[in-house]
Amino acid sequence: MGELESLRTFLTVAETRSFTGAARLLGTTPASVTRTIAALEDRLGVQLLLRTTRQVSLTSAGAGYLERVAPLVRQIEVATEETRSQHGVTAGTLRIAAPMSLGQRVLPAVLSQFAARHGGTHVSVVLSDRFIDIVGEDFDLAIRISGPPADKSTVWRKLCDVPRLLVASPRYLAARGTPQEPEDLTEHDCLGYAEDAREPIWDLSSGARRRSHRAKGIFSANNGDLLADLALSGEGIALLPRFIVAQSLAEGRLRPVLPDWRPPPVWLTLYYPPYERLPVRVATFSDFFEVYVKETRPL
Repeated sequence: MGELESLRTFLTVAETRSFTGAARLLGTTPASVTRTIAALEDRLGVQLLLRTTRQVSLTSAGAGYLERVAPLVRQIEVATEETRSQHGVTAGTLRIAAPMSLGQRVLPAVLSQFAARHGGTHVSVVLSDRFIDIVGEDFDLAIRISGPPADKSTVWRKLCDVPRLLVASPRYLAARGTPQEPEDLTEHDCLGYAEDAREPIWDLSSGARRRSHRAKGIFSANNGDLLADLALSGEGIALLPRFIVAQSLAEGRLRPVLPDWRPPPVWLTLYYPPYERLPVRVATFSDFFEVYVKETRPL
């Protein structure tokens, strides 16, 4: 391993206070990180890190070394990024977080087309429906479907609205009846999108009229595809993004419920760590993804 990569490994261990955490961020193994640090210490002739069963800490020599080399490594990384940017090169690794349903339905085509044009960029995608801390978990960007941003520690870029609607299967509606007003939902099983066991609130509007309904039912989940499958099985009424249920609606396997009543819009948004300037590979993918969404309208 080269000297610069050894220094990057040392900085990552010092920041995470963990060989395992550093290995995860660097895309390698804890054993490899351990060997790299040991080789660096051998070359310097001093111990940089103290290892215990619970954590890793800096020695006094390590703290002094970190203070000297950290700015140098950052300057080299900035110079490398600026040079790539000037020449339109997007080499490197791009780590992206995205929702499960969007990742499975939209990203395959995006990634294939992106790779055809920017083959030098390695794209690592993590699909999760939980709210990911992109700074703490070291992501370059996150794709989110959510309400307007409230996180002030990140930079964001809205791409478009994501339409949502209430749906149920014909079998369920035949057995339980079709709601005519939001108040009728109290007599139905509602399939709520929730991270925990709390019942979500469905805010609905029709013109100037506003109604709120607590979505009570046997099932709730934090994944739209699971809720759609439950709705298809006749388990209740679900409030979901249209792109998840579009095919089932077209095939008649799901039907809109209360079509004159709409939930507040949610956004398709790109979130970034607080960069002073987007790295070229991040900016390139962001622009590519935005053009794809606006041209193909997959949502």
